[in-house]
Amino acid sequence: MLQHLKKNHILLLILASIAMFFMHLDIMWVNVMEARNFITAREMLQDNNWLLTTINNEPRYQKPPLPTWLSAISASIFGIKSVFGMRFPAALISMVLVLVSYRLAHTYTKHKTYALLSSLTLASSFFVVLSGRNGQWDIFTHAFMMLSIYQLYLLFTEETKKYQHALIAAVFVGCSFMSKGPVSLYALLLPFLISYGCTFRFKNMKTNILPLMLFVVLGFMLSGWWYYYVYLFDTQNILNTTSKETVNWSSYNIRPFYYYWSFFTQSGAWALVGFIGLLYPYLKNKVVHKKAYSFTFLWTITSVILLSIIPEKKSRYLLPVLIPLALNTGFYIEYLFRKFKTISDKKETIPVYFNFAIIGLGGILFPVFGYFFLKNTPEVSWGWFIALALSLFLIGIFICLKLIQKQIQPVFYATILFLASLVCFGMPLSTITFQNTAYKSFTVLKQWEAQTKIPVYEFAYFTPEIIWEYGSNIPVIFNQNQTTTLPEEETFAVLVGVDDESSLQEAFKNYSIQKVSRYDINIHDPSHKNYNGRLWRDLFLVSSPKIDAVPID
Repeated sequence: MLQHLKKNHILLLILASIAMFFMHLDIMWVNVMEARNFITAREMLQDNNWLLTTINNEPRYQKPPLPTWLSAISASIFGIKSVFGMRFPAALISMVLVLVSYRLAHTYTKHKTYALLSSLTLASSFFVVLSGRNGQWDIFTHAFMMLSIYQLYLLFTEETKKYQHALIAAVFVGCSFMSKGPVSLYALLLPFLISYGCTFRFKNMKTNILPLMLFVVLGFMLSGWWYYYVYLFDTQNILNTTSKETVNWSSYNIRPFYYYWSFFTQSGAWALVGFIGLLYPYLKNKVVHKKAYSFTFLWTITSVILLSIIPEKKSRYLLPVLIPLALNTGFYIEYLFRKFKTISDKKETIPVYFNFAIIGLGGILFPVFGYFFLKNTPEVSWGWFIALALSLFLIGIFICLKLIQKQIQPVFYATILFLASLVCFGMPLSTITFQNTAYKSFTVLKQWEAQTKIPVYEFAYFTPEIIWEYGSNIPVIFNQNQTTTLPEEETFAVLVGVDDESSLQEAFKNYSIQKVSRYDINIHDPSHKNYNGRLWRDLFLVSSPKIDAVPID
């Protein structure tokens, strides 16, 4: 079986992707970005808002809709309330990203082992795993762009099927743009073109001009049609959205130029290995393919530089850098496969021992430290803990033994198994972070509304996580961005957030107002530093006489 897996790289990558991206996909709580996307997908199914996309029945044009369409289709299969169904397309496209990276790596080196190592590194990089298990749209835009890049590489290097490669590349560029706008064009495609031109050179461009023109024209049309449609049918809202998004790029989350220069740490277990792989003078004459190594090195560094130029910076924007970084790291790991047993220089061996020994010792010590950490924690899934502790302990011993024997190949594959075990057996233990004894779900509020027949409103703003959990739209009375919508009912319920109770009393001062309950979906206790005031609401019952409310300033 093991020998079959070693020879069948595609099967091995699929199994690794299933372990990393698909296992326990519905365990983690839905975050704010996911909630926005999932609500939009739900409203596509419920309200048929497939083109003029909405969130809580308000226009939402910040992001193009392709990933939301995929989530909506998946939810129609798995269930509209299924978190697994909503996240499934992201996990699936992550697997596609791993597989196309393998094909690209094998194509420009003709070296299957290198292609496998770089793709396994990508599949197990911390931030790639996090993005692939999360219903955000970054993974879509970069995976589709990698599919386009692979076709462009074939266009530049093959003498046949040029129009076919150009056509397919244009389709995937359109898919990338329809996932998150021009982000991947700038952060992944442009660095690829620069690094390719500097290393492999653009040869025989005369035969490529017409196919590239087809690529540009068709790619532009496929990228822009949805924006044009929205502009025709909801001009003012799309202009307002575009204006806000443009301002954010230069005035929101401003970070210094060097903010991204610890980017290799986002690869998790491969951070030190990835850093060493970037030491170009040290590695350039040791790799299996010097020109290809120069290509991935430049691709990585160029991507970081271009991202650093943009004033707005977030850690998740580093995802496109981790793709060429994994391809670059694969060269160093392949070098270790060939030469580690014979390396005598301690300057070369100590970092390798340190990197993998930390992982191995972590696995060996986990059962003891994990038990003492969890023993007083209520509702621990001890079955999952035993499975995790046993697997990490055995893998840790194996890693340490093989390190002593200087057998780096089994150490690498055991590390992949170690990381897969963390996901497969460790994810169910994440529920121990739930500490809020005052937790009360908004699904309970939905049931209350159905029983009492009293409509529920938000007072001044809505929180995506709350709307997602509630299960349907909640009208906002005094919406900061829209018009005021006064309830027509003589008796209605109002959700009130932080610091808004006095405003409620003022707005409905001639009404009878009674507090009913507090709903709180924080996982942390109110005393915890990460307790979030956005995630709770007090419910007030407001009733007659029916008069005009006093507007809020």
